[in-house]
Amino acid sequence: MAFLKTQERTKARFSLLLLDLEEYYFEQHTAYHVTTSSKKERKVRGSFKVCSRSVIFDPEDPEEPILKIPLRDCKKIEFVHREYNPFNDILIFKDASLLIVVIYIKESNVIAPYRNERGPNKVTFQLEGWSKTEDVVQTLLQLHRASCLEKLGDQTAMIAANLQSRLARSSFDKNCFQSVAEKPHMECAVEMVMPLVSNPGHVCITDESLYFQPLNGYPEQVIQIELHRVRRIYKRRHGLRPLGLEVFCTENDFCSDIYLKFYKTTDRDEIYYYIATFLENHVTEHTAESYMLQWQRGHLSNYQYLLHLNNLADRSCNNLSQYPVFPWVIADYTSVRLDLTNAATFRDLNKPVGALNKERLDQLLARYRGMPEPRFMYGSHYSSPGYVLFYLVRVAPEHMLCLQNGRYDHADRMFNSIGDTWKNCLEGATDFKELIPEFYGNDCGFLENKLRLGLGRRQNGSLVGDVVLPLWASDTSDFLQKHRTALESQYVSEHLHEWIDLVFGFKQRGSEALAAHNVFHPLTYEGGIDCDSIEDPDQRIAMLTQILEFGQTPKQLFTIPHPQRITPRFQNITRSPSSNSPVSDLSSASQSEDSSFEDLTEESRKLAWANIGNLKPISSHKIHKEAVTGIAVSLDGAAIFSTSQDTTLKMFSKELKDFQRSMSFSNMALSSCLMLADGKTVVCSSWDNNVYFYSVPFGRRQDTLMGHDDAVSEMCWFDERLYTASWDSTVKVWQCASDNSSSHKRSQFQLLAELEHEAGVNTIGLNPAGTLLVSGCKDGAVTIWDTSSYATLQQVHCHTGTIHHTAFSPDSRHVLSVSADWCMKVTDVQTGMVISTVKAVEEQSCPVPCVHHTYLKDLRSGPV
Repeated sequence: MAFLKTQERTKARFSLLLLDLEEYYFEQHTAYHVTTSSKKERKVRGSFKVCSRSVIFDPEDPEEPILKIPLRDCKKIEFVHREYNPFNDILIFKDASLLIVVIYIKESNVIAPYRNERGPNKVTFQLEGWSKTEDVVQTLLQLHRASCLEKLGDQTAMIAANLQSRLARSSFDKNCFQSVAEKPHMECAVEMVMPLVSNPGHVCITDESLYFQPLNGYPEQVIQIELHRVRRIYKRRHGLRPLGLEVFCTENDFCSDIYLKFYKTTDRDEIYYYIATFLENHVTEHTAESYMLQWQRGHLSNYQYLLHLNNLADRSCNNLSQYPVFPWVIADYTSVRLDLTNAATFRDLNKPVGALNKERLDQLLARYRGMPEPRFMYGSHYSSPGYVLFYLVRVAPEHMLCLQNGRYDHADRMFNSIGDTWKNCLEGATDFKELIPEFYGNDCGFLENKLRLGLGRRQNGSLVGDVVLPLWASDTSDFLQKHRTALESQYVSEHLHEWIDLVFGFKQRGSEALAAHNVFHPLTYEGGIDCDSIEDPDQRIAMLTQILEFGQTPKQLFTIPHPQRITPRFQNITRSPSSNSPVSDLSSASQSEDSSFEDLTEESRKLAWANIGNLKPISSHKIHKEAVTGIAVSLDGAAIFSTSQDTTLKMFSKELKDFQRSMSFSNMALSSCLMLADGKTVVCSSWDNNVYFYSVPFGRRQDTLMGHDDAVSEMCWFDERLYTASWDSTVKVWQCASDNSSSHKRSQFQLLAELEHEAGVNTIGLNPAGTLLVSGCKDGAVTIWDTSSYATLQQVHCHTGTIHHTAFSPDSRHVLSVSADWCMKVTDVQTGMVISTVKAVEEQSCPVPCVHHTYLKDLRSGPV
């Protein structure tokens, strides 16, 4: 079970889950628990653990129970020195008036509800090594004072001060580096976050690895993650503040390798950007839009897409308040056979769970209308720690006991039957929960009571055992397989975007949420309240606890309607032999129909560059003194015209293999050239703000267009229209006469449009049909224009440096741009989303699109 990945590091009986919520484990010492009966002394050896709100004794003998003594119940803690004896006593006196004295956990090594017993008034522990005992007692006295403070806010502040003091007095042990050659970048205090608990320590990042060293040495002395293994990193909200960082070494697993909570956002961001920089060359940063396009075209399964959206929306398996949320997709749990061709088999994905039952919805709306502000429809959420553990109690019983103060839920309220759970979600007054990823995974353990837990007896007399399955499932494996098939079915693929609109999209908030009956309590939404603005510490802690335990709505990823999946291309879903998650089995035919640049894998990129390597130069001739800026070829291919920063236009004869003509129009660089359709005129743009028309038959300048207030950077020609880009931040469209006589006049150039930009325009390009124009600016912005209306279709600030070149793909669906930031990026024309980024090994200035969306040539300098 991926949910328990962090617990696999240790097999010890002790767990941080034995602590109270938001309690810290500070230190441990070898000790004896001493009991006396009938004048006979009995000693049990074990580990004495000092925690922020309790003392825990973990015996070495697994048959002995773990003892937990809450500090708030202690009347007195005392140190007794024994002269000439290696042991010293720690005496803990309990208040006889209190009912709860000692908490017994894992008796006979069985995971079961805790037993609270009123024991003796005095509990004695002996620590090995007399020198430490007094220090331990002083620590216990300080924590005891904190636990006995009247206000919860004061308790929390005093414990936090103790923790920060411990962290400040220690640092990361650099002897733990795997290599002496490693260079540390930074270290700081953090907490490693796991479901319901967190563990303080120090993080250190080097040029090779990320290390976490727990303050208490639990679950191990140091945890190492090699940076070259990292595949994804996410910033997280933790406790409603931007302090979290989650690191994944896998592509599709929803459980991370480590989740860290920082004390300062600046520390979190520094490590995030350091890892991101390290990963730039071999890990593509994905956005919700890029995943959406891959899913829409069938390159991601529904399961994979939902996992990616959950990750981007701050959902994590390490945070039960923001656990990944998946939809109920099946509505039939009573039939003997599951019919996935019948629409009635499926749940209406256009409605939240609370709106699926009209009768219940009417009651909720009536209450909503009579409610004072702030109003909400649902008093409970679709995802919360309690709901997650409701499903996972059979594989995570200690988490449930931790959440519920050492008790399981009532037997009749537990996850007993899938059909009954669905029925209650339809009819229950306060039950609106969705599902979790495990329902579509491979591990059926959460449906089976393999640990033989004593989860209680129901009112009908039956013991809580395995989950009761629908009639159409022969066993738990069959249930998961059919459930996965339903998720990837044609019906769900056609309607999943509707559910995404509710949970991650534009129907999550505002008027659209109200119209969709999708309104939860305001505190569940991101930014619903600023806890730091609440001055009273007790109120702030109570508010934060309420929010974390009630459940949180995912971060909103889409603000416009989510597009539907292109289902005709969607093939059967199978299981990849090398992956634990469902993947789409796309035939080679479907891939060849739409092989988009954003889907280039490492293998296909290598293939593309290999094809480029197969191109062999016929000849090379250095005919310019400075960089070549443009090339045009005559219609018969016999002559090649080139412009250069050396101010000249030159004509090269292919037959003679030498240049024949050289023309200079001014003393400034020429920036581009093109051959008109008549094959008789070459047009050149110049840094002197002009455009020059050169007559090939007459061998001289034919006309001059003085059209801009700054250098003309590039031109395009289509259907008697000339498009000119300039550093004066405009692109101008001119209607030009087709007459090629020497009597051209300036009045024959008619200005049709002037397209304004926010920065100098460095490059432009037309699609093959001439219906779209793309411009690239010095500020890194790419703008796509409709040439019929000259309206802006998309504007994307996708680069951090000057854009050198832009070009449309042959099908006009994508724009490729290269920039001074060394990046090549592909932008989707329809959505304006950057769907692929490739970091080049050096700056590219002029890639020319060629076969299969591959880019070819860099015209950086003289040779042609």
